[in-house]
Amino acid sequence: MIIKKLITSLVLLPFLASTMGAQTKRYEKKIDSIIQAEFGNRAEPGGVFLITQNGKNLYRKAFGKANLELNVNMVPENVFQVGSMTKQFTAVAILMLEQEGKLNVNDPISKYIKDYPNGDKITIHHLLTHTSGIKDFTKMKSLSSIAQKEMKPQEMVDFFKNEPVDFAPGEKFDYNNSGYVVLGYIIELVSGASYEDFITKNIFDKAGMSHSYYASDRKVIPQRAYGYHKKEQGFVNKTVISFSVPFSSGSLMSTVDDMLKWQQALLKNTLLNPAETQKAFQKYKLNNGEEFTYGYGWHLKDINGIPDREHGGSVFGFKSMGVYIPGEDIYVIGFSNCDCHSPTEVTRNIAKATLSEIKTSSKKP
Repeated sequence: MIIKKLITSLVLLPFLASTMGAQTKRYEKKIDSIIQAEFGNRAEPGGVFLITQNGKNLYRKAFGKANLELNVNMVPENVFQVGSMTKQFTAVAILMLEQEGKLNVNDPISKYIKDYPNGDKITIHHLLTHTSGIKDFTKMKSLSSIAQKEMKPQEMVDFFKNEPVDFAPGEKFDYNNSGYVVLGYIIELVSGASYEDFITKNIFDKAGMSHSYYASDRKVIPQRAYGYHKKEQGFVNKTVISFSVPFSSGSLMSTVDDMLKWQQALLKNTLLNPAETQKAFQKYKLNNGEEFTYGYGWHLKDINGIPDREHGGSVFGFKSMGVYIPGEDIYVIGFSNCDCHSPTEVTRNIAKATLSEIKTSSKKP
């Protein structure tokens, strides 16, 4: 009887292996087609996409060119500017300082920046959740006057702090880059380190993110993907800005592999204890009791009715998007080196397809 079962198992093994292989190929083909609809031209700037479940790679591919002038193909190891995905790191840095007892998210910002207008009414929590009402510097007409200047964090805060507020703190959710610049300045004031040094030492180094950086156009960064815009006459190199302007709201660089390490560090409480981590991933309420779908540095939405955490980024020449589905431990990250190609919907559609594949596979015997 035992021998009969063993023979049956040995006969079935190749069949199961070929079935699983066919499923894997079908899934890969499906993901390829989703990405190629937006990133299909090999001669253009492209992107990199990574899909993981339980920390293991399901899919990892590069598309298009990392450098048009040198005709260099994109590879999965390329380094991209991540834009507003920087906000995740800024939010976690604030929570790390709270964990150390150096600040409290309910502190008014006047505790740290004495002369900030209405600073006794605006809290760190308001900055983290985009509910502060302060003017977003990216919407100010005078931004072009400083875009290429080297700005100190205090100078950046001074640039927008006296602008009329859009609403009272806690009254509305309105996505706001200025709030995250103020947070970066507070990180420097409280920690005594520069934002760049704090993030490098306390996050990148601890999470093993050895290919992540505070952005620079002067440093030699191995495997850097170059950024592009698309104009009527064709592609042009990205507009040059001083990274001291977006600062802690959008000036970090990374790879898809390093972003997985970031996700794993959050999941395993490498950087924060569970109580502090929970603060980043819970929904909050406005003054009128209405709940909104943003935590600290992440949008809290859903895909096909399944809760997710997501955030994108856009900075001259680059776009990024990351989706994490806690219930299935699925992480999808997409980077683009042209602001003409957006990975936002592509990444969400990949997440939907992956959920569907997992659901189908789980039904099979």
